[in-house]
Amino acid sequence: MDKFWLQSYPKGVPAEIDFTQYDSLVELLEESFRKYADRHAYVCMDKFLTYAEVDTLSQKLGAWLQGTGLQKGARVALMMPNVLQYPVALAAVLRAGYVVVNVNPLYKPRELQHQLVDSGAEAIIILENFATTLEKIIVSTQIKHVVVATMGDMLGGLKGLLVNFVVRHVKKMVPAFSLPQAVSFKDVLAQAAHMHLQRPLLGPQDIAFLQYTGGTTGTAKGAMLTHRNIVANILQNEAWIWPVLRKEPPDKTLNFVCALPLYHIFALTACCMLGTRLGVMNILIPNPRDIPSLVKELMKYKINLLPAVNTLYNGLLNNPDFAKVDFSELKLCNGGGMAVQQVVNDRWRVVTGCSIIEGYGLSETSPVATSNPVETTEFSGTIGLPVPSTEVMILDSNDNEVALGLSGEIAIRGPQVMAGYWNNPAETAQAMTADGFFKTGDIGVMDARGYTRIVDRKKDMILVSGFNVYPSEIENVVAGHPGVLECACIGVPDEHTGEAVKLFVVRRDPALTAEALMAFCKEQFTGYKKPKMIEFRTELPKSNVGKILRRELRDEIKTT
Repeated sequence: MDKFWLQSYPKGVPAEIDFTQYDSLVELLEESFRKYADRHAYVCMDKFLTYAEVDTLSQKLGAWLQGTGLQKGARVALMMPNVLQYPVALAAVLRAGYVVVNVNPLYKPRELQHQLVDSGAEAIIILENFATTLEKIIVSTQIKHVVVATMGDMLGGLKGLLVNFVVRHVKKMVPAFSLPQAVSFKDVLAQAAHMHLQRPLLGPQDIAFLQYTGGTTGTAKGAMLTHRNIVANILQNEAWIWPVLRKEPPDKTLNFVCALPLYHIFALTACCMLGTRLGVMNILIPNPRDIPSLVKELMKYKINLLPAVNTLYNGLLNNPDFAKVDFSELKLCNGGGMAVQQVVNDRWRVVTGCSIIEGYGLSETSPVATSNPVETTEFSGTIGLPVPSTEVMILDSNDNEVALGLSGEIAIRGPQVMAGYWNNPAETAQAMTADGFFKTGDIGVMDARGYTRIVDRKKDMILVSGFNVYPSEIENVVAGHPGVLECACIGVPDEHTGEAVKLFVVRRDPALTAEALMAFCKEQFTGYKKPKMIEFRTELPKSNVGKILRRELRDEIKTT
């Protein structure tokens, strides 16, 4: 197809990248471990890990996993926030020849069970804070091996003991649990002291990640991201930010802020993987919702790159101490996961001197598919241009390309597009065109320069702080409450989270209260999925075949 958008490319950004230069993601990672061995790779709670240490520790953990008898291609779940064990475990699983299944540590038992069962995960590495959730459902899964980490594991001696004491006994953040088969993270490393990692033969089409997403139905599905998918997106991102990178001395270690959770595809690629490629130091933030603590961490370093979602940028701006951070070397701020609001961008630029560069992507695209040029200073309100080796097309309902300036479904083709949905050929077929374009479900318009603006969503998906919430999942669970006759949920504007979940309910039990239903939802859903407001009605709008019409509910909100 005619890549007319190349005429809008910044100087120095190539039209294509060579994604065949590595046979696997492991090759790329190990190259960086050698090249940057003496540099700090990660810091968390003032504890630093060098690339050489990540190399050694991940080999040990990988060897231990192999020693359990797991076969190549086995799925290993990681259920942790941004702590030092995460990147070590990530590299270990990949180097041992297994597939990483990233899990949101805030999942409720029902959500965790679905993901572990669907993926067929046989092992899990989990922070003890969340082990009680696993305990409730492990008998219903294929999990055979459990490694339990603690917040203090890698902080060293007295500090590690003190952190664990505070987390367990002062803040009481570790509910009691019983997992008799579990082995501690520290014991695993001790047991692996004399083990040797066997290097499996990995190719570009081998699966590296099962990255779970709601897709088109709301039932979480694993996007199969191959080694080639992730390698390609790392190299695409590197090429795209080259106009900023080329201005820095080649021996300088850049500081990336990793406040986004590593289990989310945005941080996984833009912080962890791209950062490893560039030899940066990633500043791991375990709890970005604690804005005052995040700001204190930022004050310790000269930060160079800060990827975030709009809500996090807004939260930082509303902290009175944020302006005291040293922004003198801040080079790049990437916005993704949800639309960047102009008012936030404008305030951000005033405080930091740096614009927020908005991009676009999905779990199915590893994730980055488009981005605004990194040296842009003006807010465009668009998701930018296709990144190198990527094609974007706007399609009508019959998968035909529409004329420039007309709206249609955004479709993406490139080496970063997933291999399909795990064990779900029907959904894969529905999501892909015959010629290999992934249909995103988002409605956009492309202009003559190649910039795309999102105007609507084909899916009924709700975007809460950059996380996808699918109405069908919420409705299916709430409909199981004995006091509920029928229900529907939609997204409504929220100044803090972009959108919030609003639930409409027709009671079966007249005595059902909003408080009781909220309590039920709190038990069933992780925080961002939980309805923020509930409205009781005597009936819900329906089509002539009885389908509840969410759009009419959304239209009501718009007109009030």
